[in-house]
Amino acid sequence: MIMAHGFGAERTFGLPAYAERFLRKGMAAFLFDYRNFGGSDGEPRNLVSNHRHIKDWEAAVAYVRGLPDIDREKIALWGSSYSGGHVIVTAANDPDIAAIVSQVPFVDGLTTALQVSPVHVMKAVVAGLRDVASMVTGGEPYYVPVVGDPDTFALMNTPDAYPGFMAILPEDSDWKNKCPARISLELTLYRPVAHARRVRCPALVILAEKDSLIYPKSVERTASRMREVTLIHMDVGHFDVYVGEVFEKVVKTEADFLARHLLT
Repeated sequence: MIMAHGFGAERTFGLPAYAERFLRKGMAAFLFDYRNFGGSDGEPRNLVSNHRHIKDWEAAVAYVRGLPDIDREKIALWGSSYSGGHVIVTAANDPDIAAIVSQVPFVDGLTTALQVSPVHVMKAVVAGLRDVASMVTGGEPYYVPVVGDPDTFALMNTPDAYPGFMAILPEDSDWKNKCPARISLELTLYRPVAHARRVRCPALVILAEKDSLIYPKSVERTASRMREVTLIHMDVGHFDVYVGEVFEKVVKTEADFLARHLLT
């Protein structure tokens, strides 16, 4: 099982709790940080990049396949939120992936952009252009907050975004709430839904009905394009899947699904 986190986050943000449950089922788990994040090298720090993230997923898969005592035919991918989209793209490009779990996934940048106010979109684009201009001229990155309250500008600023994100942030983390703004120019063009038909392996998709960041109908449309999919609807918000009773229900569903496809 290969696992990585969502937008602007690190592997320590709630993922070890999932990995521990998978280990109890007898599955190995490999958690990684994207380049420029957490324990991985790279500058500028916290650089979110669709293209680079997918390359990192491919590198992680290649690495795990080369480890001893690993069944190369039983490699699964687990992604949540932004990485929920990444595992769809990665599996579409790699027919040897055995299964994927795509949890509250980011699947369509266009429909996501349509859910936020035009003012927010305009601010994001201006910030992105400012960052690109600084990059081209050799200046320092122009950073914007990853997450914030609704009355502030941040790439995620829905009412549940800041408290939900902070709930999974480890107390001893030195993570900084910022990322280079250039990603705002890429988000709309990132559409894992366009890759869904090429996913050949069994897929488990967790849909949050009260998701404030991702349009649920887009998740449904993405799941409907996969060949062998189990779509679970949950009456919860985007960040609820990481904590409390919702976490317990979700992780059990995911562990059972993975055990069926990896341990039999």
